[in-house]
Amino acid sequence: MVQAGIDVALLADVLSVFIIAAGVGIFVAKIGRFPYTIALLLAGFAASVAGIHVVIDLSHDLILLVLLPPLLFEGAATTDLVRLRRNFTPIIVLAVVGLILSVLALGFVGQYAFGFDLLVALLFAAMILPTDPVSVLALFEELGAPERLSVLVEGESLINDGVGVVLFTALLARISAENGGGGHGGGGPELFSVAGAVDVGLNIAVTAGGGALVGIVGGYAVYRVMSGLDEHMTEIVLTIILAYGVFLVSEHYVEVLLGIHFSGVIATVAAGLLIGNRGAEFAMSPRTKLSVFNTWETGAFIVNTFIFVMIGVTTPVSDLLANWQFIAVAIPLVLAARALVVYPLTWLVNRFDEPTVPVAYQHVMVWGGLHASIPIALVLGLGSGSGLSPELRTTLRAMVFGVAAFSLVVQGLTMSNLLNGLGIVTRSDDEELYELLVGRARAVDEALESAEELRDSGELPAEVYEDFTAEYEREKEQLNDAIAELLREHPELRREQLLAGERQVLQREKSAISDAVRNGVISGDVGERLVEETDLKLDYVRDGRSTVEQREEGFEEFWQRRAREFGLEAVDEPASDRGEGERALDRTDRGSDQES
Repeated sequence: MVQAGIDVALLADVLSVFIIAAGVGIFVAKIGRFPYTIALLLAGFAASVAGIHVVIDLSHDLILLVLLPPLLFEGAATTDLVRLRRNFTPIIVLAVVGLILSVLALGFVGQYAFGFDLLVALLFAAMILPTDPVSVLALFEELGAPERLSVLVEGESLINDGVGVVLFTALLARISAENGGGGHGGGGPELFSVAGAVDVGLNIAVTAGGGALVGIVGGYAVYRVMSGLDEHMTEIVLTIILAYGVFLVSEHYVEVLLGIHFSGVIATVAAGLLIGNRGAEFAMSPRTKLSVFNTWETGAFIVNTFIFVMIGVTTPVSDLLANWQFIAVAIPLVLAARALVVYPLTWLVNRFDEPTVPVAYQHVMVWGGLHASIPIALVLGLGSGSGLSPELRTTLRAMVFGVAAFSLVVQGLTMSNLLNGLGIVTRSDDEELYELLVGRARAVDEALESAEELRDSGELPAEVYEDFTAEYEREKEQLNDAIAELLREHPELRREQLLAGERQVLQREKSAISDAVRNGVISGDVGERLVEETDLKLDYVRDGRSTVEQREEGFEEFWQRRAREFGLEAVDEPASDRGEGERALDRTDRGSDQES
């Protein structure tokens, strides 16, 4: 028998991981509402306690370089950039200012609570405080939690993961430089000198900003290629190259070429946001969009499955038991550090930014700040060259795994009760039925489009095409009737869908105006005026007011008024009741005329 050049034992271990995952999936499908990722973690714990060993090294490099990019890219690509921008102020304040303040708070308290030197306590805080929304967002989707709450939780996590890695790297480098031979990392006070604070601040700015630049440049390059391409399999490959490429360029090649370090996490998030929003809107056909997002959803699911089973299997149970006192102290301190920044900073943001973040959302953001893949990847990266003693590395590893296990199991399993108790689970039966009908309607449309393509290419005979499409056309008509009836019977649902659709249409309007300016079809000042008007209409919609009506136009356009003034008779007279938006535009016009 020829010996293949494949590690059969490793392949068997990987297969074992997915056998466990399949068993968990069947179990979860049978019992109903139970977070899949948490069930995977518990199954991994059970396998570890039962003595089932999986000889796969869940290393820092495996998590950070292989498993993390697809999770980050998929999370960013499925994030609505419009909603992210709308909630950008609370997200950026919590993800950057909040994370830094919570790291400082936990570090200062931790040096006394754990008996660590200050730098080591800060290092632990930088490792454990970045949040992982995977489990809680899956539960949000299942329970029908408000979309804005999901955007706040996911947006903060996407950004604070990158900031946390930057803080960790800066602190570890300082510990390694000041205590290269092991020990407990002295020299902490220098970090809080003016020079030390400026050095760390510049390091964070360069690392995060450089990573964002790499991600945007890489994402735009792939976007331009995809915009002139209509081959969904090739475009899937391009997005895979992009996700891993910008991560590797930022984490490795920039440092080799320029001697500075950029954040691969931030780069991948920036690239994902660009491709998932502008790329999906302007560079992907419906078929490509479906293929790309299905591929990334499947890839993220597989990666999450592997990570959570492996976290459970490789959790150092004996180390957890030996360091239970440290873990018992760390858990409430981590929660307190999270609460210490969420409530005050959100209160401050609410005073200056609209829409405000409700207190109920803040409770969920504190309790839903789960800690998993990033903290574990960072603690697994503490090798012998870190300047920490083996005993201290073992203690830190046990603490991180212990806090992560608590957050995933206890906080994750009680999240549904918290949401129900606060009364913020909003998806009603009629909304669930609407989603079902719309989802099936989209599938039918895609089937009809695919059948037409197959007929045009000669792969589907004309007679078969007629039989095939007749059934789908009947189903499409039934779906349209059912959706129309549902919206008639539930005016609030109809209003919500009207506003949601209007937001998307107005965003398309803005993109079309920007393209017209860029292509020289209209001048910059006219384009600016039109964009200003579209932004005003978007403000209307965000306030819950529609700019369209069934019988008459609900918003008088700038062009209509100018055309009437020019004497064109084809333009209808305006409605007698003109809204605040039109009056605001008049004031702007008069101001411009006076300046002229």
